[in-house]
Amino acid sequence: MKKILLLSVTTLLLFSFSHAQLKRLFKKDSTGKTGVDRIIQKVPNKNSGGLTNDEVISGLKEALEVGTKRGTEKLSAVDGFFKDAVIKILMPPEAQKVEKTLRNVGMGKQVDNAILSMNRAAEDAAKSAAPIFINAIKQMSIQDAFGILKGGDFAATNYLKQKTTASLTEAFRPVIESSLKKVNATKYWNTVFTTYNKFSSEKVNTDLLAYVTEKAMAGIFYQVGQEEQKIRKDPVARTTDILKKVFAN
Repeated sequence: MKKILLLSVTTLLLFSFSHAQLKRLFKKDSTGKTGVDRIIQKVPNKNSGGLTNDEVISGLKEALEVGTKRGTEKLSAVDGFFKDAVIKILMPPEAQKVEKTLRNVGMGKQVDNAILSMNRAAEDAAKSAAPIFINAIKQMSIQDAFGILKGGDFAATNYLKQKTTASLTEAFRPVIESSLKKVNATKYWNTVFTTYNKFSSEKVNTDLLAYVTEKAMAGIFYQVGQEEQKIRKDPVARTTDILKKVFAN
């Protein structure tokens, strides 16, 4: 109601403004906001529990920064992927029957090395995710913020997924490729499937780089989603005053 009243008064006042004054009022500043935007933004929004737009967007940005920082730090550590049962990268579904066969003929160590190498590559790639997430967070609009606040349990994570998937793929691929070479993953992979292909009429030709990149990104978004859940549902995870204020409403 306050916002409607303010807009009505603003509209009436516009008739008394000169052309120059109107031009200044609707001119955008360096952040892309007009004078009208700045006036409206200071009015508490009834639908967000009395929070101003500035408070909502600050709280959501901080929540995303906290969640992505925690998530990427956890996954970029040694064994961040490898010892997490949910996101550990295993053989692709089409290669799992190959894995079983190879283990049965005494090549379990080579298979284990291939799996470890994939997870180490994902852990290395996770280190490059934070700045990409931060860039997307900085670009969040007021509309984005309220959409996240009123959205589902994973609204913030879905926002990041929409905004960063292309950039993450571009950043992850060279890191994963380099990491796979560094730990000889390609060698292990080639050894495993070259040997298998000698004994099988069904040849396996899996794109290791694409597979690990896809699984690494899935793991990152899964972990960020878990951190979002903590902030939304667990008061203890709201470590700052603005987080407590925004998510208490």
